[in-house]
Amino acid sequence: MADDLAQLSDDELLRYARQILLDGWDMDAQLRLKSARVVIIGAGGLGCPASETLVRAGVGYVHLIDDDAIEASNLQRQTLFLPEDIGQSKALTAAAMLARINPLIEAYGTVARLDEDNAYELLNLASGKPDLLLDCTDNFATRDVINRVSVHYRIPLLSASAIAMQGQLALFEPHLDTGCYHCVFGALVHDEVADERTCANSGVLASTTAVMGNLQANTALQYLGLTKNPLTNKLLIWDGRQMQQRLMGYRKDPECPVCSSPD
Repeated sequence: MADDLAQLSDDELLRYARQILLDGWDMDAQLRLKSARVVIIGAGGLGCPASETLVRAGVGYVHLIDDDAIEASNLQRQTLFLPEDIGQSKALTAAAMLARINPLIEAYGTVARLDEDNAYELLNLASGKPDLLLDCTDNFATRDVINRVSVHYRIPLLSASAIAMQGQLALFEPHLDTGCYHCVFGALVHDEVADERTCANSGVLASTTAVMGNLQANTALQYLGLTKNPLTNKLLIWDGRQMQQRLMGYRKDPECPVCSSPD
């Protein structure tokens, strides 16, 4: 570990003091956050609250990838944007705001759409793998692509979804061969009707993305800081209308075309 990542500065100690005081959290956990590299695909309703919480907590390197521009309808839930940002790049605007929120971390934005062909370059894999991918997108087809990238390069994938007043969350660890996004949602990935459901055409309550983005961040912080997956082989399902949350177990599909077949 580089010298600057092996210790916390006085400013960092002051900023993260309440976190370091937590039972089960310590300096080593905070240092692991400082040295962590996270790539977030999607800088919208989920990407905004998830990235903000990670940055405030001290994750040292956050890279947002999104090819979309900010629209007026985004302001209802995409918390890093202001009215004067309309028309600007989501990824670049969000990264700039994150750097203002916490100047002790590094935040970058890339205007692009991740796919299997450009993943090596966009994820900067020549410099090593990121510690975690966050899928903050809003359709099954895109999530399937991100999952294929995760499995191919053996990068842990924390996938969240939010629509209407419901959300789902799972953390897949392809290097442990415990199953992938396609094992759980394979049928829906190929269901054209399901794939057409997005926030743009089905609606979403502002609090839904805030809750799911922060549940995603909570899981990421435990995984990065404590090296613990609190959702091993579990899918978290949140129902905002009923104010209920439950966990559903899943298993690796031995016939999964993504993670059970050779690359």
